Amino acid sequence: MIIGGAEDKLRRRTILKEFVAACGGPQARIAVVPTASSLGPEVVEVYDALFRREGAADVVAVRPESREDAHDPGLVARLGDVTGIFMTGGNQLKLSAIVCGTPLGDEILAARERGVVVAGTSAGASIQSSHMVAFGGPGSTPKQRMTQVAAGLGLLRSSVIDQHFDQRNRYGRLLMIVAQSPQLLGIGVDEDTAAIVDTVAGAGAGPGDADHEVLRVLGRGAVTIMDPSRITTNAFEAKRSTAILASGVVLHVLPDGAAFDLTTRTLVPHTATVDATEAADLAEAGQDLRQLARDIAAADADPTTLKRRLARSRGKKKDGAST
Repeated sequence: MIIGGAEDKLRRRTILKEFVAACGGPQARIAVVPTASSLGPEVVEVYDALFRREGAADVVAVRPESREDAHDPGLVARLGDVTGIFMTGGNQLKLSAIVCGTPLGDEILAARERGVVVAGTSAGASIQSSHMVAFGGPGSTPKQRMTQVAAGLGLLRSSVIDQHFDQRNRYGRLLMIVAQSPQLLGIGVDEDTAAIVDTVAGAGAGPGDADHEVLRVLGRGAVTIMDPSRITTNAFEAKRSTAILASGVVLHVLPDGAAFDLTTRTLVPHTATVDATEAADLAEAGQDLRQLARDIAAADADPTTLKRRLARSRGKKKDGAST
């Protein structure tokens, strides 16, 4: 779960509810990794309270403050029996510098492979891709040296993730990265929005079909995907701080409920769903209209009179049901 930061913690808590439910609900045991945060124990206390409020059974802190800590077998062992891992916001370069390429980082990857839900917000979102935005400024136009890239954990391969995307106008810096590295898929996640990635069985003709990674969007904002597979760019020769040519980038803006196949880089067709109550109301309305048409045809009565009669009849039904 890649969360763009500033997830709702006070009202509906849609994303946090989804995370706890995916971790097992009442059986959830969640490890909070607050290494990126400059705050002390209080950041763990906040998420501990939130996750327990949503029904999680247990919450543990796993906070390495150095690469030496991230090699500590005792700290690594805390991830052995968890059902969820949550990486907080803060400084993603600090998180990457301490965790990536250590036994703790390897254990996070291994946990994902055995079915543990790995989530991160803000900095904890950026580190999930193979390449990570280290830092950089805002702006809509991609410019040379606008940002710098560091290695991420690689939970998502061949990609780069940016967060607080629309709110902090980070279009330009993500475009700069994919222009310089067209093999990467650029993923920008808005605040209070999550990109939930599941591995699903291949949908081809035979049992040997490769699995696909499918991204689903949940939340108030959108997930922006930039596919530079066919880009034309001058990034290799653009001078310092000048605008970069980026032509032919395929842009996908995915709101809540949309799904995208990261393996084939294609939109997953939307399947419409109808609320059961709404369907029942529509069916009743259709039945009433058909009856009205039959009454008009049979009695040659005034439609207004029949509508009033029908309204009185439905009102009596509701009164009878309420008693």
